[in-house]
Amino acid sequence: MTCCPSSRRSATTSAPAVFAVSRTDSSPVVPLDGGRFVMGTNDKILPQDGEFPARPVTIKPISMDRAAVTVSRFARFVAETGHVTEAERFGWSYVFFALMDAPETYPALPGLEWWRRVEGASWRSPEGPESSVEARADHPVTHVSWNDAVAFASWAGGRLPTEAEWEYAAAGGLSGARFPWGEREPDDTDFQPCNIWQGRFPDHNTSADGFLGTAPAESFAPNGFGLYNMVGNTWEWTADRFRIRSVSKAAQQANAAAKTSGMRVIKGGSYLCHNSYCYRYRIAARTSSTPDSTTGHMGFRLCYDGA
Repeated sequence: MTCCPSSRRSATTSAPAVFAVSRTDSSPVVPLDGGRFVMGTNDKILPQDGEFPARPVTIKPISMDRAAVTVSRFARFVAETGHVTEAERFGWSYVFFALMDAPETYPALPGLEWWRRVEGASWRSPEGPESSVEARADHPVTHVSWNDAVAFASWAGGRLPTEAEWEYAAAGGLSGARFPWGEREPDDTDFQPCNIWQGRFPDHNTSADGFLGTAPAESFAPNGFGLYNMVGNTWEWTADRFRIRSVSKAAQQANAAAKTSGMRVIKGGSYLCHNSYCYRYRIAARTSSTPDSTTGHMGFRLCYDGA
């Protein structure tokens, strides 16, 4: 069962206008030398996601945002361009029920009942019309689609990373590590190196890591490259279309459906992940969503060609 609901509004939804700007957005970035590394994993933890197999990949030098794009940074983009996000244009987005005052008043998503379709939810109002981002300027922006992220990237002078670039960056120089900090598993008691779920999903979160929803984009210790929250907090869009590297009939059917709907790879997991439900806060983990989908736990960061 997927961690990320797809809006599935339309496979032919047009992308927002792309803004050509003659300057680069001034956000802290980290230069990455690139080189050869091992992408994916041979541990078949979630084989339906296409994490397998491990394979060598060469990455060219790039720079990457030190943290996910924040609310304040996205607000500058909107102020300068007048961009209207897809959640705002469609009039609704998905919100996790425990973050709402009266979740029972909103329709639940069948099979994923903890997600509620909330009229008026957007990057400005993450839990619906009565909420705001006034106190969350340094948190990752959410309720932004892949199309919104691409428009932002054009304005900022960057682009979304490929899945391989994202994995290389997340590893932080570690070879074959499961997590950006190494092999130690996060737990519900005394080791919370990232913002994920603690307790019993979906009805009890102890918030042992200090957060029920998003955390500031530069929370927790950075990885070996100096990048913050490469796993946990919010999922991050990548440039790549979703595809499973397998010749099995099931994989080919999944690939055909993903191609038809334009599914894009998202990486890193979110504040809703737990190893009992969505064990996708690992470097090799992946899932997908349609390019017009928006939720309260998906964001993005950019990379830039040349270190």
